[in-house]
Amino acid sequence: MSDYILHCFGQSGNAYKVALMLNLCGCDWQPRFVDFFNGETRSPAFRDSCNEMGEVPVLEHGGQRLTQSGAILTLLAERHGRFGGHDAGERYDILRWILFDNHKFTSYFATLRFMVGLKKMGESPVTEFLRGRALAAFDIVEKHLAKRSFMVGETPTIADISMVGYLYYPEDTGIDRSAFSNIDAWTRRIAALPGWAHPYDLMPREPG
Repeated sequence: MSDYILHCFGQSGNAYKVALMLNLCGCDWQPRFVDFFNGETRSPAFRDSCNEMGEVPVLEHGGQRLTQSGAILTLLAERHGRFGGHDAGERYDILRWILFDNHKFTSYFATLRFMVGLKKMGESPVTEFLRGRALAAFDIVEKHLAKRSFMVGETPTIADISMVGYLYYPEDTGIDRSAFSNIDAWTRRIAALPGWAHPYDLMPREPG
């Protein structure tokens, strides 16, 4: 059996963050498919036995189950001594960007992608609001990356791995990604790292 088991599904950018970290660190791991689109995460069985929050990712290791991508990335960085920053100042900055990611960067963009790109719900005042908030977050990151190659310091960290999680998916969100050349170059730098793979190559997904 592998050292790590990741409960996930391919369309989940949050699960991809952890899958990518495991791959970049050269960990012995395997995915375990969670049938999100048919309600598995909402079932009492999943919430009682796997994650009371009803979410993926869930990472199993050494008899423990770990949840929440930011917390898992932090643990893996500490355990494997990679992507965790070089000093206390960088570790604080990593945490700052992971919190920004969960609150704004991933939050609005991922919800927009789910509604427009995956569920094909069409446009509404809700999607307009989400797109506006996502664009505002993209603007912040675009300006930040104008003067640096990665989010924190001179090398990639778990801040990058967290924030890039949803940016390799093909679904249309109505956002013109070509307007964000610094973000585009950043995603290509991360994709050039040894061990990088596309989310649909790392995790099984629901067809369609």
